[in-house]
Amino acid sequence: MTSPARARVPLGGTGIDISPIGLGCMGMSQFYGTADRAESVRTIHAAIDAGIDFFDTSDFYGAGANSPGEPPAGFGHNESLLAEAFGGRRDEVVLATKFSARKSADGETVFDGRPEYVAQACDASLRRLNTDRIDLYYYHRLDPQVPVEDTVGAMAGLVAAGKVRAIGLSAVDARVLRRAAAVAPIAALQSEYSLWERQIEDSVLPVCRELGITVVPYSPLGRAALTGTFDAGTTFAKDDFRATLPKFSSDHFAHNLRLIDELKAFSAERGFAPGQIALAWLLAQPHDIAPIPGTKRVKYVRENAAATAVPLSADDVALLSRHFTPARVRGGQYGELDVKPH
Repeated sequence: MTSPARARVPLGGTGIDISPIGLGCMGMSQFYGTADRAESVRTIHAAIDAGIDFFDTSDFYGAGANSPGEPPAGFGHNESLLAEAFGGRRDEVVLATKFSARKSADGETVFDGRPEYVAQACDASLRRLNTDRIDLYYYHRLDPQVPVEDTVGAMAGLVAAGKVRAIGLSAVDARVLRRAAAVAPIAALQSEYSLWERQIEDSVLPVCRELGITVVPYSPLGRAALTGTFDAGTTFAKDDFRATLPKFSSDHFAHNLRLIDELKAFSAERGFAPGQIALAWLLAQPHDIAPIPGTKRVKYVRENAAATAVPLSADDVALLSRHFTPARVRGGQYGELDVKPH
């Protein structure tokens, strides 16, 4: 057996290190049905107590209505929630947030990478988070009207001003990553990556390794599919984002569940939860990786934190990789959506 996952993960070349598993907080504000604010706060506290110190949010989480006719929680909702939850424990955590997605005057979602907006968004996030610095500041989604070099240059200015400690990008390809890294050090790349979503392996991960960029997988549990809790009778409510995604569609879901049955059998043989095995597979990859599984419940944040102690052999990792090759998993990453979270 290989040894358990490393205790800490370096955040690029910044000198900052983070827990090997973080907490994605998006679902505490929108996209996955109703959340209980008090339980969300308890979950954040339980995460810290379990050794998780890497927390991920965005100014946009809460800004988009979950479904037609349903009111949004409000722009900045998730950041304000984290500020409330951290209370006097801010210095115990490494806090990541994002900018660029916002609502236009006519209510459409747009992506804004203008240098002047970068500064405005950062100041607003600092106020909502009730903090004097953002540990990791991500460019959430690219603005097609602004060269990435201009946006990243403005982000580097925030580092120079002491408002931000490190900068990152989200969901970009290898070419954009290289362009950005030529302007300023990029500490982290956040992209969807899991056993059943592996698009970044061919070109993006090698560039991250070459440039010393930490990979932060969002949806590392396949939006809970890899926890093994769904079956053929599972349906998703109209305010649940998964109802719009190809992997969960009626055309693909039953097939994908059969693949997850293989993961469940593998996990049962080893005495761990399927989600813990899925996280351990990520942590066994040859990169600096810190997945951020999202949850809004204490039970699951504790289960996820314990995945750092799950041992997998090289043969185990290879077997899981063969089970979930991209050719075997049906359905793309997103459907035709106006808002693509994370």
